[in-house]
Amino acid sequence: MNKKVCCIFNLAPHYNSPIYRLMDEEIECHFYLGDKLPLSIRRMNYDELEGFKKTLRNIFVFGNFYWQKGAIWLVFKRYSVFIITGELYNISTWIIIILARIMKKETVLWSHGYYGDETFIKRKLKKIFFSLSTSVLLYGNHAKNIMISEGIQESKLFVIYNSLDYEKQLSVKAKLKTSDIYKNYFGNDFPTVIYIGRIQRNKRVEMLIQALDRLINRGVNCNVVIVGKEVESLNLLDQIEDRGLIRNIWLFGPCYDETTIGKLISNSDICVIPGDSGLSIMHSFVYGTPVITHDNFAKHGPEFEAVEPGITGDFFVENSIEHLCEMMSHWLSITPEKKSQIKNDCFQVIEKRYNPRVQVDLIKNILRS
Repeated sequence: MNKKVCCIFNLAPHYNSPIYRLMDEEIECHFYLGDKLPLSIRRMNYDELEGFKKTLRNIFVFGNFYWQKGAIWLVFKRYSVFIITGELYNISTWIIIILARIMKKETVLWSHGYYGDETFIKRKLKKIFFSLSTSVLLYGNHAKNIMISEGIQESKLFVIYNSLDYEKQLSVKAKLKTSDIYKNYFGNDFPTVIYIGRIQRNKRVEMLIQALDRLINRGVNCNVVIVGKEVESLNLLDQIEDRGLIRNIWLFGPCYDETTIGKLISNSDICVIPGDSGLSIMHSFVYGTPVITHDNFAKHGPEFEAVEPGITGDFFVENSIEHLCEMMSHWLSITPEKKSQIKNDCFQVIEKRYNPRVQVDLIKNILRS
């Protein structure tokens, strides 16, 4: 590939390290990566990348607006293509895409694009922002369809989806066996529902506890395991004890060991994310477990569109515990034969779209065009 590629990202999260490593190997990019963001996201070890050149300092000026110190001068170097985090609030990115346009260099913005709940002013600013670039990489078709309806040229929009550590997960998946992990912990043979992800208010984990309470009172017996770090105090244990559910809920806590995560997810019947969902859907699907989450798509990460109602999971009416109970009851009663098909359908979504190989191949095709 003859084009000299420069990647300027506001951060390289640890969960995206496989895609960046593959880009490093096959596209020979030079990476300029931000030091930190206000969100509690653990970054990857930048020294893993042979093409890593420099850490850029993210300087927040006012509100959400920030500047990447040292980024702008890169447009004057001998790079012909810039792959940049498509963050509307990054002032230096605005300047880079304008200068690159003047200098007839290509820019590829890698972004969530539109969510669907933008204000009028934000929609117009985004339209200008994305229209200035040569191409836009998007995490989902939901954003692409909104952007087309806003008048952004369809030919410059490419859906790249998202990915986790696919190769490692495949290795774990190949060694997994049906386990008595839940039977041994709960002392029963009830089906198990898993929640996996950070424990914070917008995840609405308390709804899962309330739904379990209603289901058990109606004779629908099941267990719940909650896996994740509590980043906001929600007093889950108090809620569990108040409802007398201590024997049916396992507060597993944070877990970063992929083998353990694979065992927990693959032995669960369904994954329920009552609040806003994202990467947890992919984590669940790779181990063949369907996902139930709410139907307000503008609040989700782009991964929500991997959930195909009735096939790889379902959507319940946002904030409706009753509808969530109905969905859980339905999915917990699925026959073993049907479960086998569902497991395969969930994994095929990851195999076909949500993995680093698919992403890198798309980037290479764009760079060749």
